[in-house]
Amino acid sequence: MRRLSLVLCAAAGLAACASGPDMAYTPAPQLLPRHIQKLALRPIVNKTQQFGLEDKLLLRVRDEFLRDGRYPLVPESDSNGIVAITITRYILTPIQYDATLAPTTYKLRILIDVQMIDRSTNQVLWDERNLEGSLTYPASTLTGGLTEEQAREQIWDILAPMVVKRVVDGFGSVTGTSERRITGDAPSTAPVSKPETPLQPVVPAPY
Repeated sequence: MRRLSLVLCAAAGLAACASGPDMAYTPAPQLLPRHIQKLALRPIVNKTQQFGLEDKLLLRVRDEFLRDGRYPLVPESDSNGIVAITITRYILTPIQYDATLAPTTYKLRILIDVQMIDRSTNQVLWDERNLEGSLTYPASTLTGGLTEEQAREQIWDILAPMVVKRVVDGFGSVTGTSERRITGDAPSTAPVSKPETPLQPVVPAPY
């Protein structure tokens, strides 16, 4: 009876610990498959009206993978996995104005989608959408202000580690932005319209 009482007390103690406030469910991270040992970076697709964003972000992501060092970067033909990045939104919004209604503070948001592709099967292993880098900064006309280009450089420093962390540390290491937070924001520039082709003069047919 004494032994049974001790067993029951121990079981009750374990149940109390399991239901305590300090217990938390921590699922195992969904890491890359074991056969993926080398990665390739595809040229970034830029779907915004801002030219040249893809080159700057690609350089920063490459530098971040090299700094991390857990997965070497190789040409796509030698890789096991392919990282594909798409720049989907570029939103620049003035949020403060001076007495003359000139903008004094801006908020810049850049959103990207990241895919991991298994090269052996050409299948997408995961697709992380709407990773967001954002920065609120004073206008360049103010003391300590930034230009738009300088603000972009700081956002690359935000997005590049997010890409590497999502690839290396797995699901849940970073989280994309909800679609609801994006809807309704205007792009920083109007879509670039192609110049209209001038009408050719009508030449009367010879009789």
